[in-house]
Amino acid sequence: MRVLVVGANGKVARYLLSELKNKGHEPVAMVRNEEQGPELRERGASDIVVANLEEDFSHAFASIDAVVFAAGSGPHTGADKTILIDLWGAIKTIQEAEKRGIKRFIMVSSVGTVDPDQGPMNMRHYLVAKRLADDELKRSSLDYTIVRPGPLSNEESTGKVTVSPHFSEITRSITRHDVAKVIAELVDQQHTIGKTFEVLNGDTPIAKVVEQL
Repeated sequence: MRVLVVGANGKVARYLLSELKNKGHEPVAMVRNEEQGPELRERGASDIVVANLEEDFSHAFASIDAVVFAAGSGPHTGADKTILIDLWGAIKTIQEAEKRGIKRFIMVSSVGTVDPDQGPMNMRHYLVAKRLADDELKRSSLDYTIVRPGPLSNEESTGKVTVSPHFSEITRSITRHDVAKVIAELVDQQHTIGKTFEVLNGDTPIAKVVEQL
């Protein structure tokens, strides 16, 4: 499948490009700056499309079979940028996928979105934006899967995770590379459509965890 990776220059998405390629897909990297293209091609992107979530980016969806929304302003930006990227950018991506008849859609969300009011005050705007974007996706006609990673680390991939609809307590983190591996495993798995889950590093191989979702 030709998979549009929105926010392809992000840390998780950079791993995702190579993981999708390893699975036989054609990752299309959507970036804001064409200068990012050569490096992302080295990481596995089959094609590069220059587009900005804060502008008209409808051209990025041409000849696309699936979408991964991996863009994010980050939890430490101002609420204004979070609304524009994590909420409004996500909603526009969902709407454009529906308009184009692109059914498969994977959202990279976050733990803490089940109840944003319980999150740290300095992250609450981020968690609210992610939650509202998730809810919009659930109301859509798309074949969605929502992945909510725990605290992210830059350590090497373990290849093993644990998942839950909602962890009552977060005692582990998850490597960015392992998040990417989970997403790549999900793309063509029909039984994961309509599923929303949180994911942390754990003791079970990723392929087995996805098989059991």
